[in-house]
Amino acid sequence: MNNDGPIIVIEDDLEDQFLIGETFKNLAYENPVLFFEDGYKALEYLNETDAKPLLILSDINLPRINGMEVRDEVQRNEHIRVKCIPYLLFTTATNQKFVIDAYCSSIQGFFQKPASFQDFEKTIRIIVDYWKVCIRPDEC
Repeated sequence: MNNDGPIIVIEDDLEDQFLIGETFKNLAYENPVLFFEDGYKALEYLNETDAKPLLILSDINLPRINGMEVRDEVQRNEHIRVKCIPYLLFTTATNQKFVIDAYCSSIQGFFQKPASFQDFEKTIRIIVDYWKVCIRPDEC
């Protein structure tokens, strides 16, 4: 796993992008944070780059292709899939069906966006710290 790899954020809401960006600035991780407003643009980047991102943090409700569909495309694309990138949903849209569908699709985490900035920062810290110490298949 590339602990210094970019963190991919797929989020179309500009306010949430700003909040996520400010959170990463406050947490001072060395990882570049790359924002994509559209799942197809994120897939295009992942297909063209040799970089191995630390993780993908995706909203569910996105224009053109939703977060679950982006995950499906990642799994179908051999060039992207072999990078073993953890795919996490970070969304305000939560209901039992979304959660069940996500875990049945091997989503590695489902997180609801917290209401307070303090909780938002705490959640992001937990996510990133976990994946920085987790061992992935490409390390064995």
